[in-house]
Amino acid sequence: QVQLVESGGGLVQAGGSLRLSCAASGRTFSSYAMGWFRQAPGKEREFVASINWSGDITSYADSVKGRFFISRDNLKNTVYLQMNSLKPGDTAVYYCARRSGLVTIPGQYDYWGQGTQVTVSS
Repeated sequence: QVQLVESGGGLVQAGGSLRLSCAASGRTFSSYAMGWFRQAPGKEREFVASINWSGDITSYADSVKGRFFISRDNLKNTVYLQMNSLKPGDTAVYYCARRSGLVTIPGQYDYWGQGTQVTVSS
């Protein structure tokens, strides 16, 4: 089985930074692409960023491009999301997931963490 656990969320002022971590347990972590999604109350879960198995190909939602950066350390079975220049609109629960299909579609990820709350104050 695969388990994903997010951490690093919290309260930050607008313009600040946070780094989220997603620690994975189980087999074949390094052979899968990984993604970050977020969901605010009353809204659909949306794609944030993804990274391929080797860490050299990344993809970002337009809303976070240039501010957020995804990376991974396969030796630690961990994927990261560095979030800079945070805005109140970034407030959401952030989830990491293992990708099994198309990059930006939640249904194409087969394992999900429980999420970590990020709150950005104005």
